[in-house]
Amino acid sequence: MGRPSRALLSREIIARAALDLLDQEGPQALKMRTLAERLGVRGASLYHHVASKEDALDAASQLINEEIDLTPLDDPDWRRGIATYARGYRRVYLRHPNMIALVARRRVEADKALRGYDTLLAALGRAGCTPERAAEAAAALDYLVLGSALETFTAGFARSPDGYRPAYPALADSLEAAAGADAGLAALDDRGFELGLGLVLDGLAAQQGRQGTEGP
Repeated sequence: MGRPSRALLSREIIARAALDLLDQEGPQALKMRTLAERLGVRGASLYHHVASKEDALDAASQLINEEIDLTPLDDPDWRRGIATYARGYRRVYLRHPNMIALVARRRVEADKALRGYDTLLAALGRAGCTPERAAEAAAALDYLVLGSALETFTAGFARSPDGYRPAYPALADSLEAAAGADAGLAALDDRGFELGLGLVLDGLAAQQGRQGTEGP
């Protein structure tokens, strides 16, 4: 019997299987034995390509980093470019919400991730931010994107708006108004993200405007 035309395993194949496992079953499911079973191989075979479960997680994180489109950050209109980038970044993590808790406190080491932050900070610099303010703005965007992808505000309120009256009248009024807005309660999370993003960008624009009116 001839040799197979391609390797049965590779780092990318393992990474994709790990990401699928995390997406479908959550962080607790990521074990090397489970990953090997999913790929139909012996556990020892994995170690030719990944050193450990943590290494498999790093490889899965790299796949996510590759999904994030950095090209909007080259837009000469810095506000439009950063907004488009942030929306795309959020869409990636909405597809992979189980990864957020795993990557949120990990050191940023992968080249693609480092390049992403470098590109964002450069765009913020072109928008007029000092290096210090650019770092603060990048952190704020991270909090907004990852937080909004991890948490659903809307799903926390399972009753109809009237179900919160009379004990919580302000909550009932707000949910009722949100239900009557564009796309209803189902789009409240998206509208909340857009509001937060707009406030961040408005704040940056206002600060740059103030700096432009200050004398030397």
